[in-house]
This record gives sequence, C-alpha cells and structure tokens, in this order.
Amino acid sequence: MKSIVVSGYKSHELGIFDQKHKGIYFIKKAFEQKLRGLIDEGLEWVIISGQLGVELWVADVVLELKNEIPQLQLAVLTPFLNQEENWQETSQQYYHEIISQADFVDSITRRPYESPLQLKQKNEFLISKAEGLLLLYDEEKQGSPTYYLEAAKRRADKEYFPILIITPLDLDILVQEEQFENFDGF
Repeated sequence: MKSIVVSGYKSHELGIFDQKHKGIYFIKKAFEQKLRGLIDEGLEWVIISGQLGVELWVADVVLELKNEIPQLQLAVLTPFLNQEENWQETSQQYYHEIISQADFVDSITRRPYESPLQLKQKNEFLISKAEGLLLLYDEEKQGSPTYYLEAAKRRADKEYFPILIITPLDLDILVQEEQFENFDGF
C-alpha cells in the first residue's frame, strides 16, 4: 500500500480543547506505531483533509517521521477553499503551519463552502484515490469518522481495500504500557 487516507475524530468530538491535552500524546503514539509498520511495507503517501483533531495530529506525526524517512509524503486535500477561515486564531495558525510543510495541498472542490455535499464528496474522493484507510474510531461513538468508514466499506465490498482501525482499547493499552514502563515500584 503506497497511499493511505488517515482520519478520526475532530478534537471537540473527543472533548479535547487544548493542544496540551495528554490524550493527544497517546493518539499520536498510536498512529506513529501504525504508520511505521505501513512504511516498512512501502507506504509513501499519507492523505488527510486537514480537519482539526486527529488529522492534524497525524500530520504532526508524519512531519516528524519525515526527519528520519524523507521519502514519506503528506498530502492535504481540503473539501473546499479556506476551510479554516471560521476557526479560532490559534487553530488557524496550527493549520497553516501544517499546510506550509505538506508535500501537496489542494482543495477538492476548489470553491468556498457551499453545502454539506462538499464534505461527502471529500470522503468519496479521498477513498477513491487511496489504497487504504487508517482511522481512529469507536463503534460505540458515532461521529465524523463514520462517513469515511462507510465510504471505505463500500469500496472494500467491490475490491481489496484495507481498513485499519485504532480503537479506544488500543489507546488504553498504550496508556497502560507507558504507566508500566514508568512504574518505579512501591
């Protein structure tokens, strides 16, 4: 698999409203582990739509990995032009920092926001262009990643299309492993 769409929940869907939230560390660590395995198997492109939350955190991970794996590429394909214009200033700055370091940036519709249809088109387009999907997803918590998952399942019904999911249990295991590694005894 040379290209993969990566997504998950928006930060507010996870109850994360601050970039210093300790949960971000574990989300990034989980994605780094998955991406390293995929890179070993030939992954070259990580594709995101640039939404706040998991996608931008994964972009951070990819940009860090590029320091040791320069052939890894980051593509940001937004659903519409200026998707960040109504975000808080700190979020806009963070987004622009990511965008400025991405290897490829474009807007799928090349128009400003017009309707929710653009978001659906984004999901379908990205799934059609990639060779797999990596998603932070909890089957018990519906949210924005559900739409990617539905599009990916439709494609997987027709052809080989791997869907890789990081679950809350995966994150819990990372937290427990870290606590065990840092345990000093009684």
